[in-house]
Amino acid sequence: MAAKVFESIGKFGLALAVAGGVVNSALYNVDAGHRAVIFDRFRGVQDIVVGEGTHFLIPWVQKPIIFDCRSRPRNVPVITGSKDLQNVNITLRILFRPVASQLPRIFTSIGEDYDERVLPSITTEILKSSVAARFDAGELITQRELVSRQVSDDLTERAATFGLILDDVSLTHLTFGKEFTEAVEAKQVAQQEAERARFVVEKAEQQKKAAIISAEGDSKAAELIANSLATAGDGLIELRKLEAAEDIAYQLSRSRNITYLPAGQSVLLQLPQ
Repeated sequence: MAAKVFESIGKFGLALAVAGGVVNSALYNVDAGHRAVIFDRFRGVQDIVVGEGTHFLIPWVQKPIIFDCRSRPRNVPVITGSKDLQNVNITLRILFRPVASQLPRIFTSIGEDYDERVLPSITTEILKSSVAARFDAGELITQRELVSRQVSDDLTERAATFGLILDDVSLTHLTFGKEFTEAVEAKQVAQQEAERARFVVEKAEQQKKAAIISAEGDSKAAELIANSLATAGDGLIELRKLEAAEDIAYQLSRSRNITYLPAGQSVLLQLPQ
């Protein structure tokens, strides 16, 4: 009797395990920010896009393909040419996500790695058509914001044909070939030397003007002195002598190393033997 009970329990447990496995294989989860496309072994890719949550499928017949529909970044480096035939290294940082309603078409025509297949090719295409045909090397530097906006508009429009949304396109890296870089550096050095030479010339001009003004002042002063002498005679010279003597006496009186000897007297200095 006990053997039959245990046998019944074993069969029930086995049936329960099989049923649990079937139910578990018939359930799948779609996380937040993701969508699922169902592949049916008999009917192919279904047109229905499954949203977030837990869903049922037919085990061994249907298979869910999960897509991340959140914005993801990707850096795409491209080497292209400018309008004046200069080599340009450009790196774009792209925030992209797929259009959820077009996921069945994306999976059927491109595949799960759609970003690897689409973004590098359309980025190269747009940069070559936008940069090479419209901007020269100088404009790429001075009009970088305009270049970035033009590339963003063209790339967004091109990506839409593949079912992709570009939330942001940024031009993060822009360099030129070695020859152009050396030419720019040489031009900057020449401009700095020209500015330095202009400064030297302006400084010499200012010094010349200062010397002329100083000479004119000295000439005017000499003329005034000569007129004063002609008018006052030797009195002006005597006055200047007295002023000079008064200034000398004042300076000597403040020195500790000066001794005054009255006229007509002598002072005996005791010198060591």
